Amino acid sequence: MTRVIARRRVLLGAAAAGALAGCGTSQDGVGADGRVTVELWHGQNDTARKAVEALVAEFNRTHPHIRVDSSGGGVVADAMLQKVTAALAAGSYPDIAYVFGSDLASVARSPRVVDLTSALHGGTPPWKSFWTPVRDAVTVNGKVRAAPAVLDSLAVVYNKTLFRRAGVPFPKAGWSWEEFTDTARRLTDAGRGVFGTGWPGTGDEDTVWRLWPMIWDLGGEVIAADGKRIGFAAQGTRALETLARLAHDKSVYVDPKPGSEQMYQVFLSGRMAMVATGPWQLPDVVTAKVDYGVVPLPTYSGRPMTISGPDTWTVFDNGSARSRAAVEFVRWMIRPAQDARWDLSAGSLPLSSATARRPEWRKHSATTTGLGVFTDTLASARVRPVHAAYPQISQALGQAIVSVLLGKDSPAHAVRRCAATADAALLIPR
Repeated sequence: MTRVIARRRVLLGAAAAGALAGCGTSQDGVGADGRVTVELWHGQNDTARKAVEALVAEFNRTHPHIRVDSSGGGVVADAMLQKVTAALAAGSYPDIAYVFGSDLASVARSPRVVDLTSALHGGTPPWKSFWTPVRDAVTVNGKVRAAPAVLDSLAVVYNKTLFRRAGVPFPKAGWSWEEFTDTARRLTDAGRGVFGTGWPGTGDEDTVWRLWPMIWDLGGEVIAADGKRIGFAAQGTRALETLARLAHDKSVYVDPKPGSEQMYQVFLSGRMAMVATGPWQLPDVVTAKVDYGVVPLPTYSGRPMTISGPDTWTVFDNGSARSRAAVEFVRWMIRPAQDARWDLSAGSLPLSSATARRPEWRKHSATTTGLGVFTDTLASARVRPVHAAYPQISQALGQAIVSVLLGKDSPAHAVRRCAATADAALLIPR
């Protein structure tokens, strides 16, 4: 997450500041020469920024009737929800914005968000070729409210050197959460400053989204079928009991800062044996020359289960000409040729099976240790519900997770406090 990417994502940061160049352009975006200018807020940094801007430049070269301006926004991706919300209130918003999947339901409540159902259902690649998590993440109340931008999944990356030193066998697919906690305990070495594993400890979405696969695996849901309460009271307690065991064994490094950068630095420096993360982290692992492996998440039930956190390109209505041009751009971005280039640069997974079949992606996957594990887990991946109350549920669960990790609360009491807050949020008419 992404999904993290927070996540949640290390690759996401400040975009270059700038204003939409409107010289010779009318209010509806159509210039005297008939070319339409659309404004893109992408919120990327470093390699990802260069990649998206290179794609924008290629689109502008090959689509002379459209100019995509990617210099505007001046906003980090983590703050895009607040930026876009304020822009909508002020009546001065972009044509396209990079919006986290967990924020889409809140943004899509605006009538200014363009319905992309027809554009994507009838586009290329075929709608059914997108992975199920992708389709679910951009669909709100049966309508496609955004185009997919980034796809990830969660798996465990482990340090083979630390396993060998401790004489512990490498983990294998199908391992249990009990085996995970036992392995973390055996690999913890206080004398060397080595932790078995790590977990974000700020209570943000990066803290929370890692728990959902555990809850789903136990049969729980984020929201109960009646829509009036959480659906994980018992399952959340059991999942938190797993975290409580890690905390009791002192085998988990709890990162006190947003972004999980300290947790990843501990892993990259050879002082953490296992970390649950996404494909976006692999370039840093390779650069740090960690001898690593990747294995699917542990399981309670024996069934494979993971989470995916797709993010989106959300299109806003600034008039018919600009809307059509914006839709043309996002449809172009998600086609396999462009998607593959973006994925290779942004540390993402292919949005569709069509992209996964591209020779450049197949070569990249074959030469990157563990990348195929992340792609394979998409078959069992789920996404968080696209629900306007999700941010309140996440915040309440995040506080519960941190209280258990820090040994300040029992799993059962932490979930009860979470339910009191989350259930109240679900009762608010939306």
